Amino acid sequence: MSGRQHRETELARQIRARGLAAGQVPAQIAEEIYDRCGPQFGTTRIKGHRLAHGVALADVIEQIRALFERDGKAAPGIGETLLSAYESGLKRPGPEYLHYLCSAYRVEPASLGYDGPCICGHDHRTSVVAGSDLQNRRPDTSPGTREPLNRPAGGDPSANGGEEDENVLRRTLLQLLAGAGVTLDGQLLGSVENVRRRMDETLVSATVSPAMLDQWEEATLGFGRQYMNTPPLRLLCDVLLEFSAVRKAMEHRQPVDLQERLCRMAAQLAGLSGMIMVNLGDHRMARSFFRTGRTAADDTGDRALRAWVIAREALVPLYYGDPREALNLARKSRDLAGQTPCAAQAMAPVFEARALAMMAGGGKKDVVDQAKRALSRARAAFSQMTASEQDDATFGYTERQLYFHQGDALVRLGQPMEADLILEQALTKYGPSDWLDPTIIKLDRAKCRLLEGEVEEALQIATTALTSLGEGCRPDILMQRAYEVAKAVETKAPGHPALKEYLEAVRTASVTAPITGEVL
Repeated sequence: MSGRQHRETELARQIRARGLAAGQVPAQIAEEIYDRCGPQFGTTRIKGHRLAHGVALADVIEQIRALFERDGKAAPGIGETLLSAYESGLKRPGPEYLHYLCSAYRVEPASLGYDGPCICGHDHRTSVVAGSDLQNRRPDTSPGTREPLNRPAGGDPSANGGEEDENVLRRTLLQLLAGAGVTLDGQLLGSVENVRRRMDETLVSATVSPAMLDQWEEATLGFGRQYMNTPPLRLLCDVLLEFSAVRKAMEHRQPVDLQERLCRMAAQLAGLSGMIMVNLGDHRMARSFFRTGRTAADDTGDRALRAWVIAREALVPLYYGDPREALNLARKSRDLAGQTPCAAQAMAPVFEARALAMMAGGGKKDVVDQAKRALSRARAAFSQMTASEQDDATFGYTERQLYFHQGDALVRLGQPMEADLILEQALTKYGPSDWLDPTIIKLDRAKCRLLEGEVEEALQIATTALTSLGEGCRPDILMQRAYEVAKAVETKAPGHPALKEYLEAVRTASVTAPITGEVL
């Protein structure tokens, strides 16, 4: 040991002895060691904690190995050299080693000199580390640690609140990854709303590298690809954590080109969050996210992006509100897209046709003609889209979505023959693992049979579609479609003998499954 190290250790030993005599906990002693030894010897916060416990590097290493063993993990590769590099500031521990260092010292990352919450999302100050020689029995009260929840420790309260909201999302994600059942409760909804609101605040207030933006843009596109086959609550957590990272980068105005890219990602992530909230059945939160998406998209000046957000927003009133509002949004999206080949140019006319059908009902010639003209515009616009847009079910518009939505509009317009042909084509575009959209398509085909007067065949198609689903694959959005068939049968053929059997199949259906895939 050099003379400098010896003096550092001696001073730390004196501070520790006096602190223990005064009844201080190690976290408080560590803070005093850092304050007094740091200026003289360059003592780091993480080293201050080891000196406050009066242990050697080898003792900490053994403690971490014991914690790994307790958790059923293979022995870690950390040794005295690596820990010494952490203490000297030459290296920063990765998320896993940081978690175990926090567990050993029973402090949060900030107390060890590192930004951000621990990957586990828990408070190490109150968690018990079994068998730990470094264990404290009193909470960490050092200035470098976070205060308990809902009690910001000074500085920007909204920043601390943002950290806690992200912790809620991280904990939810960890529970979902562990296979635990998670419900969309008040706390989680509150965090979701806070993340969105902070983005609003950042957008109206307004340094990141181009390489980092490239990674974020790739992650955003990746979330879009996951939308069709990932449980929505799991995907929502991932999307909103990325959303928060983008917001933090936007807290200070960037160069114009980088700011525009950030706004684009904010609009896409907000729009995707809105789509997920539609799937989860929360139309209020969905509307809020689409409004945030609109604010972000307006800052890009990209008409295609602005039109995409509004087109997606039109789905909210289409399912949960006034079809007149859906029609207005669809037309606004169409006007924004103009002559620019893009996803919204194809989507908006389809949503316009569906809203028209819902407002006036099927069979009225003027409505049918108006809606068919809209569908014709949609097909023409789709043919002008790029191949990458036609392959993107989230930020673009795919062929199977076009068939699916056209068929649904034609059913509502009372055009069974044409609808059935298009819906049959749509079914061929899905794979064996897809179940939600194909089932809704089959229920739409059952409605086609009803419109043609074939009641018994319609009930048979609908019953087979429902009974062929696996356990828990019958969410609310699907069951609403199933009840629509029953209602149509009661209107067309009240008292039909097969109706009772069908209604029994509908009533016994489970509605507990999460939704994945595109929701009409």
